[in-house]
Amino acid sequence: MTTLTLKSRAAWSWALYDWANSTFATTVLAGFFPVLFKQYWAGEMAAAQSTFWLGLFSSAASLLVMLMSPWLGTVADRHGAKKRLLLLFTLIGVLPTLGLFWAGQGQWLLAALLFAAASVGFFGGLTFYDALLVDVAAPEESDRVSAWGYALGYLGGGLLFALNVVMATKPEWFGLASATQAVKVSFVMVAAWWTLFALPLFFWVKERPAGAAAGTDSSFAALLALLRQAAGRPAVFTFLIAYWLYIDGVHTVIRMAVDFGMALGFDSNSLVAALLMVQFIAFPAAVAFGYLGERIGTRKAIYLGLLVYVGVTAWGYGLQTEHQFFLMAGAIGLVQGGVQALSRSFYSRLIPADQAGAYFGLFNMVGKFAAVLGPLLVGAVALATGSNRLSLLSLLVLFALGAWLLTRVREPGR
Repeated sequence: MTTLTLKSRAAWSWALYDWANSTFATTVLAGFFPVLFKQYWAGEMAAAQSTFWLGLFSSAASLLVMLMSPWLGTVADRHGAKKRLLLLFTLIGVLPTLGLFWAGQGQWLLAALLFAAASVGFFGGLTFYDALLVDVAAPEESDRVSAWGYALGYLGGGLLFALNVVMATKPEWFGLASATQAVKVSFVMVAAWWTLFALPLFFWVKERPAGAAAGTDSSFAALLALLRQAAGRPAVFTFLIAYWLYIDGVHTVIRMAVDFGMALGFDSNSLVAALLMVQFIAFPAAVAFGYLGERIGTRKAIYLGLLVYVGVTAWGYGLQTEHQFFLMAGAIGLVQGGVQALSRSFYSRLIPADQAGAYFGLFNMVGKFAAVLGPLLVGAVALATGSNRLSLLSLLVLFALGAWLLTRVREPGR
């Protein structure tokens, strides 16, 4: 494979896809959809009931992605179809997002179905997008290229979300009749943004042809063979367990921080502002982590990020004021993208390049399990001790075990 750098058109085109699809994560997933669902589509429904239905459809989408990712990754490798499947899942994400504009008031079932379908498109496509990293970056460049992907995602998602927040708070500035109309127009903008900025990847990223993993068998038997093969690769198997533990802790810390902010009565506008702040801090921080990984080693840079999360966890134990909440959010923004980006690039160097789709299917399946063990651990400790604050410290176990297992991973050639 020709050595590529981030100066290459293919590497930039790949990274730009994160700029494209991250607007769904910010504006739709984390930002406006949950609010509009409760207040507009399911406004006549009891709050607890609407929460149940939203959680059910979200969980169903996540479960579907988790189950099909390794299998579809195997199919992609066997047929050289990573780009084709990414295009399919991009359309599965974009079209329902666009369709939300036409879901009328009270049509909660239609809105929930469209949201679930769009979520499948967004999360399902990540397997093929991540797998293409091996096609645009040589191993020694993977930290930097992966980091730029996350960085552009934070920046692109943050910029459009900031504009959408202004539209929702000041709809008259944009000739819109209400905040509801502004939010629905925002969904159209997400669909357009996602489509437009995804195009360079499909034009300029060249996917390697199906290699040693090629064949005609795309059955679940192939998936079982992949699982057996992964279990027989100690570095891959150990890393996946380590990643599951520490990324579970990472996601749980993020969720607990927001929950604490709400429980302490912080203003909702402050929480939105904190979310935006994290996006813009994470942009340069993720880039810096990419270069840091090259300079001191990927593993050491991940340890640094996890150390910050340990500090944030201890900090969250004593969280009291809105000022402290913003400082904690800022600290998370400094390392959030870096830990994710370097974990992806580290993993990409452990797996066979001609089976990247299948192995990144496993990677994303593990990622979908994230924030499952953490909340259970926090809940169990809270129940046993009667202290919600003390229960947060239990997450230190996940970071410690994950970091220790990471020390046991042997990276080829390093």
